[in-house]
Amino acid sequence: MMKVLRRLLRYLALEHGHLGALWLRFGKPTNHEHARYLGRWGGLYSVGVNTTITKGAVFTDPSYVRIGNNCGISEATFIGHDGSIRVLNNAYGVRLDAVGKIDVRDNSFIGYGAIIMPGVTIGPNSVVGAGAVVTKDVPPNTVVGASSTRTLMSTEELVQRKLEKARSYPWYPLIEQRVGDFDPALEPELLRQRLASFYGPGAVATAR
Repeated sequence: MMKVLRRLLRYLALEHGHLGALWLRFGKPTNHEHARYLGRWGGLYSVGVNTTITKGAVFTDPSYVRIGNNCGISEATFIGHDGSIRVLNNAYGVRLDAVGKIDVRDNSFIGYGAIIMPGVTIGPNSVVGAGAVVTKDVPPNTVVGASSTRTLMSTEELVQRKLEKARSYPWYPLIEQRVGDFDPALEPELLRQRLASFYGPGAVATAR
């Protein structure tokens, strides 16, 4: 009976996007199946063939994440936006925005506990070691590991850099109009413009 229920949950989740949470919890999906599910129904921009994604992987902004063919994603975290923006906007009276695509190219592996920051392209044919914090592009055919922490800059310098970067975004006029950190009236157009900038005209978000 349990096998029948699991097969039914698998069919409904993979083929129709229904009861996905139940299937992920009780259906024991393989990492290949999980990747397929996220590619179709999990909101990721796209997921290639023969890719695996473990159930513990975290995507804070799945619409901005593209994963290529034959990739392996462990319990890593993919951060599509800078969470400090709300605090900095309020503290310094500015209108910042800091988001970026994460593009994992073909034949790349992301290790356990790795953190991939916004605006990063990885690979192809690259390996990101366990625990690595990736803040810049990883060239093709490259292995990167965890790096030590160090002081980077003052907070004021950080705000200025982020403000300059935010003003360079094509969608920055919408950021200036946005009320608060999430404006339901503007978010659909903001998402459309970001995806068009990241992946070309006509790019659309996948179903959630």
